[in-house]
Amino acid sequence: MNNMLHLEGVSKVYNAEKHNEVNVLRGVDLSVAKGEVVGLIAPSGAGKSTLLHIAGMLDAASAGTVQIGGQDVGGLSERKRTMMRRQGIGFIYQFHHLLPEFTALENVVLPQLANGISARDAEARGLSLLDKVGVKNRANHRPAALSGGEQQRVAFCRALANKPLLLLADEPTGNLDPETSDRVFLALMEMVRGEGLSALIATHNMELAAKMDRVVRLDQGRIVAAN
Repeated sequence: MNNMLHLEGVSKVYNAEKHNEVNVLRGVDLSVAKGEVVGLIAPSGAGKSTLLHIAGMLDAASAGTVQIGGQDVGGLSERKRTMMRRQGIGFIYQFHHLLPEFTALENVVLPQLANGISARDAEARGLSLLDKVGVKNRANHRPAALSGGEQQRVAFCRALANKPLLLLADEPTGNLDPETSDRVFLALMEMVRGEGLSALIATHNMELAAKMDRVVRLDQGRIVAAN
């Protein structure tokens, strides 16, 4: 099975040159196959955000190998890393981080324009995505006029706007109440399945994790169990 994401022996050490070094990741081995949705369970402070940042090339590993789509990204120039992030990876965070001065549709269109997509095609893609998560009727509203669940669904659409190959999500519904969280998470899963994405999704919610293809657990810097 071809892997979209492959981490081998990934470690991360902070303050390595000082006496108070912190080992956050200790030789992580993890693969996400093409089209596979993997849940990442971890206690607070266990290093899941660091792991996601390294997987998404937002941070560099202290040791080990990171491959995306079969390509070792460790030796890429910053420009090539930026291009790969922009074109191949979608990010979703616990907080939506939408641009407040732009409408929901504009927040989904702008990343596409930055990637060279025409305004017409970007708007059509944006409206299609917003429709899939049930907020097309809110397309012309700014984030402040949207509910928390609506804001996060728009953030999902923005993350998928450029048709990434890999989605990385860090507690994507952690900022929502349980009922809204369940509804929004189902919308996310429908989008991921519909787009045929590979995804690594960190969550504390075991019920949500159970809806994914596979679950791995990160504890004390290592993948210690999987099901």
